[in-house]
Amino acid sequence: MPRRLASALVVVVALACGCGGEPVKLAEKAQKLEVKPPPPAPTTVHLVVDGTSGQLGFDMEAPIEKIRGKVPASALSGEVWLDPTDLAKSRGLVRVDLRDLELFQRTAPEPGKEFGEEIKSDTQNQHARDWLEISPDTPADDLAKNAIIEFALTRITAASVTDMTQVTGPERKVTFIATGDFLLHQRKAEKSVKLEATFRYDGDVLREVQVKSVEPLAIGLDEYDVRPRSGFGKLAAKTLEQMAPKVAKEAEVSLEFIARPDGKPGNPGPATAPPAASNSEPAAQPTSAPAAK
Repeated sequence: MPRRLASALVVVVALACGCGGEPVKLAEKAQKLEVKPPPPAPTTVHLVVDGTSGQLGFDMEAPIEKIRGKVPASALSGEVWLDPTDLAKSRGLVRVDLRDLELFQRTAPEPGKEFGEEIKSDTQNQHARDWLEISPDTPADDLAKNAIIEFALTRITAASVTDMTQVTGPERKVTFIATGDFLLHQRKAEKSVKLEATFRYDGDVLREVQVKSVEPLAIGLDEYDVRPRSGFGKLAAKTLEQMAPKVAKEAEVSLEFIARPDGKPGNPGPATAPPAASNSEPAAQPTSAPAAK
């Protein structure tokens, strides 16, 4: 290859990587996450995320634009294997479907000026779907994959309490660092986030666990290949870097959900079959447990 042509190719590659700067390191490709449950133990409780409560939200703040996003509680699902006697053994997988994502926007005329009233812009919401490749023109298979966010809990550290059975009362709180893979836009990377869990008991029976973010999880858009697009697979003329300072390059993600044993309010575990009724006595009808408040 002629030396002049080789030099030209080097310049082109450097420009493509960001004008001579370090290229963006994309997270590893992945379609879904899996969690290996802990070994069976008498103290382990299986919980299911309640899809009627909870929320996932995020904030993106730039000098002249603030974006707030949210999804409804029905978008949340997942399961947790919890050992109240040793939280470090716990594992879990939380899933969020972005198809009902809503964005709200506040803008300022220039940096340092007051932001206006928050509005829901149809254009802004369409842009978000283009960037995430969950727009109406996305093929069904890609839409099903791109619409899902997952967090696979693989370890718990720095817990303020490790054995919840040593704490008394109907509500027992613990803070900890949750570490695991975070999946977005078919890419995954290990992340850590500080969470607070409130264990609610009826006597010594675990009724539910409420989990919420103490600090938001910062997710870089470039890392997950979430970038300006004009439709499925069509990169926009302007890059994320060029759109700053109007658009933030990170999303601060917060999560809150409730998980219950077997997903049934007030039920601490699998139902136990009553003893068989004798032929001489009618079987007693079970009474319903009061619903958890």
